[in-house]
Amino acid sequence: MTANEIRQSFFDFFKEQKHTIVPSASLLPQSPGLLFTNAGMNQFVPYFLGTEKAPYDPPRAADTQKCIRAGGKHNDLDDVGYDTYHHTMFEMLGNWSFGDYFKAEAIQWGWEYIVERLGFPAERLYASVYRPDKSLGDPSEFDQEAYDLWAKLFESKGLDPKKHIVDGNKADNFWMMGETGPCGPCSELHVDLTPNGDTEGKLVNMDSDLCIEVWNLVFIQYNAEADGTFRDLPSKHVDTGMGFERACSIYQGTKGFTDFSQKPTNYATDVFTPIFAKLEEISNKKYNDIYPESVEVDKSTLSAEMKEAVAFRVIADHIRTLSFSIADGILPGNTGRNYVLRRILRRAVRYGRTLGFTGETPFLPQLVDVLVDQMKGTFPEMGERREAIKETLTREEESFNRTLDRGLGMFDKEAEKGKISGDFAFELYDTYGFPIDLTELLCQERKLEIDMDGFEKRMDEARTLSQASQKKTVVRALDISSDVETEFTGYSEDSSEAKVLEIHEGEESLLVITDRSPYYVEMGGQLGDTGILTPFKDGNFGEAIEVTSVQKIGQAIAHEISKSAISNPSSAIKVGDTVALTVDAKRRRRIETHHTATHLLHWALHEVVSSDATQQGSLVTTDRLRFDFTSGALTPEQIAEIEVKVNQKIAENSGVFYNEVPHADVKNRKDIMQFFGDKYGEMVRVVQIGGNELGLDGYAMELCGGTHLDNTADIGIFKIKSESAIASGVRRIEAACGVAAYDWARGIMEKNGHEEDELRAKLEKINEGLKAVGAEEIHYPLEAHIMSGMLAEASFEEVNNTFNKSLAYTQGLRDTVTAADKKLKKAQAGAAAAMADNMLNEALAEDSTGNWKLETENLAALVEGPASLLQELINGCKKKQYTKAAFFIVNDGSRLHIGAFCGPDAQAAGLQAGKLIQELGPIAGGKGGGKPDQARGAAPELDKADALLAAAKEKLG
Repeated sequence: MTANEIRQSFFDFFKEQKHTIVPSASLLPQSPGLLFTNAGMNQFVPYFLGTEKAPYDPPRAADTQKCIRAGGKHNDLDDVGYDTYHHTMFEMLGNWSFGDYFKAEAIQWGWEYIVERLGFPAERLYASVYRPDKSLGDPSEFDQEAYDLWAKLFESKGLDPKKHIVDGNKADNFWMMGETGPCGPCSELHVDLTPNGDTEGKLVNMDSDLCIEVWNLVFIQYNAEADGTFRDLPSKHVDTGMGFERACSIYQGTKGFTDFSQKPTNYATDVFTPIFAKLEEISNKKYNDIYPESVEVDKSTLSAEMKEAVAFRVIADHIRTLSFSIADGILPGNTGRNYVLRRILRRAVRYGRTLGFTGETPFLPQLVDVLVDQMKGTFPEMGERREAIKETLTREEESFNRTLDRGLGMFDKEAEKGKISGDFAFELYDTYGFPIDLTELLCQERKLEIDMDGFEKRMDEARTLSQASQKKTVVRALDISSDVETEFTGYSEDSSEAKVLEIHEGEESLLVITDRSPYYVEMGGQLGDTGILTPFKDGNFGEAIEVTSVQKIGQAIAHEISKSAISNPSSAIKVGDTVALTVDAKRRRRIETHHTATHLLHWALHEVVSSDATQQGSLVTTDRLRFDFTSGALTPEQIAEIEVKVNQKIAENSGVFYNEVPHADVKNRKDIMQFFGDKYGEMVRVVQIGGNELGLDGYAMELCGGTHLDNTADIGIFKIKSESAIASGVRRIEAACGVAAYDWARGIMEKNGHEEDELRAKLEKINEGLKAVGAEEIHYPLEAHIMSGMLAEASFEEVNNTFNKSLAYTQGLRDTVTAADKKLKKAQAGAAAAMADNMLNEALAEDSTGNWKLETENLAALVEGPASLLQELINGCKKKQYTKAAFFIVNDGSRLHIGAFCGPDAQAAGLQAGKLIQELGPIAGGKGGGKPDQARGAAPELDKADALLAAAKEKLG
């Protein structure tokens, strides 16, 4: 069976047992505590906790979950390539029951699939069951039920349960989500891979790669309480898992369980062999399936052949991790999970050098098609994001290759000292992007000691500086009632009557929780609302109290009010009171304007750039929107086209509609934008623009919980302020809409107006300079530029034309001034050269030997002229091979430019140009320096020119 056939057999078997086959969750985890999705159960946690109901009928599911373990608690990165089974990315096949079937069915189906469907030899299987070690304080009791179920199955094959069922303690056979919460015993199937298969279970749970776990069944039946006791759960669940690559390895490595003479390896399966074949083709190297004795091997002792074998495996593993992550919208970057990916990529690039890849042409993108063609049937996102994966890998590999050679060269030089210091390791990391594990690898290969303590010290210093620059927010946990829930009314109301449920007092403020609220809590990039709270007592409204912010606590909305804003905090508002909650409608409309426009911008990006322009973050405020997305740099034409498309949709006055629908009905629709890693409930809210109010047939359709305008015309206009890079492969657009766009455009035009005045004055002065040196002046049409027309009722076209005309006019004037300035400098340089030549010809005379000399020993002169004259005088002395000393002062009307020249005779007499400038310059408040033969400086005090000249003459004799 091929790998794809093994995976499909799993799906087919559990579909027959009435399981819903569900797609893999994104590698971007729903839990904020995880770097990556690292286990099959991650996406089902809410069903185990009971916070959500499983949406399957019956409530059972099966899947293959892509997982990454390359950072944090679960980190297999360093072992990859050195043994047969460690990977940074792997698939976990699983079947799940959410309060439906339990141990009997789970164990029976696991046996049927493993033994009857796949054909694992029963005599080579060993089941482990939970037996607590009371001396260690292990919880619960011996899992007799699981033992009895396994015993019947082994007996059905004529096998002795006493030999084939092995006990395991808490460390091996009890699963807990945390110190408290759902937990339960687990039972595993292990397979004996020794040639004779006669170990009788002695290798189970002994960390031997000749007896490995192939199937794990977790029986979630208890809740671990804070007092250390275990309470039976009202609903019991099953969580199973089978490592996909491991199953393929055993099946294919034993030729369908017919030959156990060789130890199976994951890398010898068709999960990896297509990637190896492509690597062999592009590297002209041959892969050998050979391994070091252990992952702890001294890497400096490996043969060239072994190093190449390790490199093949590392690259094959890493290209899978990188490609699957990028397909899920996780890009290499500088922090968190993004940095883990960058480390993995740079590690792969370094191992590529072992296979002869020099960095001239990226090799990782060349492996993508093979992998995508292999996986797109099971993971369709791989096919959809094929080009985005290639582009990201190309960009990252090219970027690292630009610094890799230089970093390696520096490492080689540092290695000559016999060890690598912590400071140097940090420099490689901080300046050249070398992950520390890459530096450690280089050290291991050369048997070099590395000062990790010193490196960590520098890292801690860098973290401290980073943390000091970050804004600190203090969050206080509240002991609110678990059943408190606030109904959000803000989709249809700006003001709501509500009942006060709880009040929590802080040092300076009160948090008021109500049963209803129109206040939107900051979420999804949309700012939270502000407004007022008005108590209603005895048929009358009390004093209005400002609501400064709102926050979500569980399912409740808490409104923050300042104590100082209330004349009598103890009696102004109490639990049970009726209050009117009113948001600042003007502020909310401006936020909604930018939020609705963000949806149009996202739609236009897909239309103009690519559907791969995936959202990476957004912010909508009263005066702007910010939208981050994956893409290369946009061209000016693309930016203009996006702007036009958005404003065309604004002019259409299309309706903005909302529909609550089951997530299951829309989760596979490609025309409704959904975001990797977002957790959606059973019901979702689809926001659409245009189309039928009751149907999902518009455009710019997204799953979104924010508030929006009712129609696009209320946006007014949309103006892109900037488009820039914020990270490798991630761009940012900032834009303004409506009144904010007018305000911004007015500000730019006013700034342009001031700049135009400055540019015209500068051009006048330049022309004076051109006239002074006899050059033709340069002019730009200086007709008055009209700055009016930015009226609120003006159309986008009128505003945009005026705005663009202003920008074009200023740019034209700026270009003219630049060209004129260049012409002036060129003209002044020519004039200065002629002036310097005439001056020196008058001051110097050529003797019979061809040398230029003075009647006096040295030369000191003060002249008026452009600044460029000074360099021409120094150049003239050098050109005429003047052997004595000269000191020049050029007064250009704004400052004194001072210079010195010392020929060989002057230097022999102890004079040096640099020292002359340093000694004489301060007389006129100046400074400067240079070499012994020539030096320059400047001085601001024009009235000290004569004193400076006198001092120079005295110094030079």
